[in-house]
Amino acid sequence: MTHPLVELAGCGQLPAWAELGEKRRRHTERVAGLLDDWAIAGGLPPDERTRWIAAGYLHDAVKEKPAEELRALLSGQDRALPDPLLHGPAVAEIMRREGVHDAELLLALAYHTLGHPEFGRVGWALYAADFLEPGRDFANEWRAGLRARMPGEMTEVMKEIMGARIIHLIEHGRPVRQPTVSFWNLIAGGQSWESGSEL
Repeated sequence: MTHPLVELAGCGQLPAWAELGEKRRRHTERVAGLLDDWAIAGGLPPDERTRWIAAGYLHDAVKEKPAEELRALLSGQDRALPDPLLHGPAVAEIMRREGVHDAELLLALAYHTLGHPEFGRVGWALYAADFLEPGRDFANEWRAGLRARMPGEMTEVMKEIMGARIIHLIEHGRPVRQPTVSFWNLIAGGQSWESGSEL
């Protein structure tokens, strides 16, 4: 049974603890819209479609909260993440405390910025939608081409997205974190989203 918080988010209603401005809200709407389109195109059942839409609305729900507040919620390696990456693990932890036990959805939210080798289908889809949503203003023609291939070519599109993001990190002298490396290796080794991990 789907948790009420997820049901409401699947209808575009964010929880009271969410904190995001108008620009960020528009971004989450566009991500949720892509996920909804892909869920319909993929013939997903209504409860799964709700989860995908909810992921779009919730993934940045606490991105505008102070980093120290988010870090205080976390432990282990997540607590050591740089400030811009804290919101994913933090939103997953808040939802866990609210009684959401959907491990696949929580993992998707926690690692939507990095990727994760244990992603289920909603994780793959959220990672791609966050990058491809049309409101982002860079490489517009290339990203539009990738969007046009979704969701039918999810695995091939994901390789292109991940390759571009990893190259960007390397070119700017930034670390490529272990979940990203492991996810890339999984996909490069032949893992497809259709056979993705189901938690």
